[in-house]
Amino acid sequence: MNLFNVYPLFNINPVKAEGSFLWDENGQEYLDFYGGHAVISIGHNHPHYVGKMKNQLDKISFYSNSVQNNLQTELADKLGKLSGYDDYSLFLCNSGAEANENALKLASFHNGKKKVIYFSEAFHGRTSAAVAVTDNPKIVAPVNESENFIKCEFNNFEELENIFVENENQISAVIVEGIQGVGGINLLEKDFILTIEKLCKENNAVLILDEVQSGYGRSGKFFAHQEFDIKPDLITVAKGMGNGFPIGGVLISPKFKASYGLLGTTFGGNHLACVAGIAVLEVIEKENLIDNSEKIGAYIEEKIKNFPHIKNIKRRGLMIGIELDQACADVRKELLFEHFIFTGNANDKNVLRILPALNISEKESDLFINALEKTLKAIDAKILELK
Repeated sequence: MNLFNVYPLFNINPVKAEGSFLWDENGQEYLDFYGGHAVISIGHNHPHYVGKMKNQLDKISFYSNSVQNNLQTELADKLGKLSGYDDYSLFLCNSGAEANENALKLASFHNGKKKVIYFSEAFHGRTSAAVAVTDNPKIVAPVNESENFIKCEFNNFEELENIFVENENQISAVIVEGIQGVGGINLLEKDFILTIEKLCKENNAVLILDEVQSGYGRSGKFFAHQEFDIKPDLITVAKGMGNGFPIGGVLISPKFKASYGLLGTTFGGNHLACVAGIAVLEVIEKENLIDNSEKIGAYIEEKIKNFPHIKNIKRRGLMIGIELDQACADVRKELLFEHFIFTGNANDKNVLRILPALNISEKESDLFINALEKTLKAIDAKILELK
């Protein structure tokens, strides 16, 4: 049997990882400045994380949600305290897409309405409703298409207001990312997110903040939306939540009422997933990684801001989009195959996406900074050669 060929793969096979570094089967070392799409939040194989996971494996790794699991309660308590949402409830699942599916469903259960507003360049997952609110027609199958999902231009006040007017009392929810990741590190304007919140309240619609990529300290706040002093009705999380172990969740406002069978999952909130989630929060708190995220993000921005071919730097904490004056594909390949540094791309072909672990150091950042400078300066050298 062959693998279903849906991923374009670099010819690199990592077999070992530690901190912000990976090693392939040939012993080549790589600096990880992408964290597998912002998944690696506290560094590869962090000793506290590994120790807790190994210890849990000696006890119990899984049983269903038909019995009590005190680790779920511990995780919810720690997450509530550290995020500032201790009055919310937590539903645990397995991924960001699943978190968004459950949030959209919960919103519709809550107000009995069907229509959802999403935004241009949004990415919320690849499952049924999550992909329907993702702005990529190539991955939206006919079975996922529905008039219930309405696209609005990102940061467009007038269009958003018109959609609410045209769909009077029919909007169930508005779903928006704290920072658009796949779209190219696109930042919300403060007045726009405040307008979303206002319109949702006025129209009995649910505000869903997708913090799957932008949450867990990456933005320099626990959640990116906390820059704006708002309180969404539902907050979805995943990626950095488990540092590589599959886990996701929905933080749920007290105004939502639970009932048996309303939501459900087989694997969500299993013992290993909870321990992974607890370990991540403990490391974030103990090592002050939210502060480090902003500190090192600012350090990188300051060092690279005057490099040639950089048009713009879009950044919150360690969620960084480096907009070049040309497509970034060749730059990304040069960084990977000549300097052995993993970086990411985005829907915007000119944006190099940087998502390192939150405990990255200045010394490790300098490896990336120096490599990026050499790579960008080499572009000019090649242009001169052609002349």
